[in-house]
Amino acid sequence: MPDLTHHARQLRDLADLLEARISHPEDLNDPHPDTQEILSGRHTNRGQLNYAVPDALQLQRRIRRYNADSGIPHGDIVALALDTYLRAKGYPPHLTQPEPTAP
Repeated sequence: MPDLTHHARQLRDLADLLEARISHPEDLNDPHPDTQEILSGRHTNRGQLNYAVPDALQLQRRIRRYNADSGIPHGDIVALALDTYLRAKGYPPHLTQPEPTAP
């Protein structure tokens, strides 16, 4: 029988997203708890994200201004914005659960 764990996780994430939209419409832009946990980790592996974006949107300037106002690092601002957007569109990350350690 095929392993459907991945699909079950996607369905749970989608159900959570739909529930959040219905019960807390004002919280749509709040970071997902999993994302907050990852960003707050001291030893989070990071990768470079390079995409050409329209200069007219002034994204770099806006990110710098938001950083100055909030103190959130530039990379975290981008990660939060993209994660929120992609989750809202139905593309949550496929996070692996840490292996339980034996007592």
